[in-house]
Amino acid sequence: MIVMMGVAGAGKSVQGRWVADELGLPWLSTGEFLRMLVVGKRRQEMMEGKLLDDSEMIKLADKIFHMINIEENFILDGFPRTTKQADWLIAQHNAGLIKINRVIHLEASQEEVTKRLLDRGRQDDTEEAIAARFKEYAAVTLPIIKDFEDKGVTVEHVDGNRTPEEVHEDIKTLLS
Repeated sequence: MIVMMGVAGAGKSVQGRWVADELGLPWLSTGEFLRMLVVGKRRQEMMEGKLLDDSEMIKLADKIFHMINIEENFILDGFPRTTKQADWLIAQHNAGLIKINRVIHLEASQEEVTKRLLDRGRQDDTEEAIAARFKEYAAVTLPIIKDFEDKGVTVEHVDGNRTPEEVHEDIKTLLS
């Protein structure tokens, strides 16, 4: 598995889809699954920028992994987002249930991310929600990336502030 990580708006989904298409791999976006499967009050909360709790996200990831052949490589986008989720993923890796080949960490500035997210025009992309996501990313996701590195997972850091095409060229080079 190739895990795409970065703050919302860094380009994970764009790059994940492109890499999946070029390599003929499944692209598993937890965000897309959430938008398809979460309903009612939880969906309203999600649209306000609130994240689902760890148990809900782990249950979703486990469900996704049972839908595909996890012995083959695939792109995972949007998971893990918390230490508990990362610990679960590493435990699955250590148990031989999945294989994390590498993590692609797309790094992008808050200014660039805010511009991109406001331009895409989704209901949950408000300046307040974006600022909250960036703050949570710095507090939670960045330590996960360090933890992956400390546990021997290959993490590739890619400058996501550039054009999608430039970023993609870097990713293609890293994966070749």
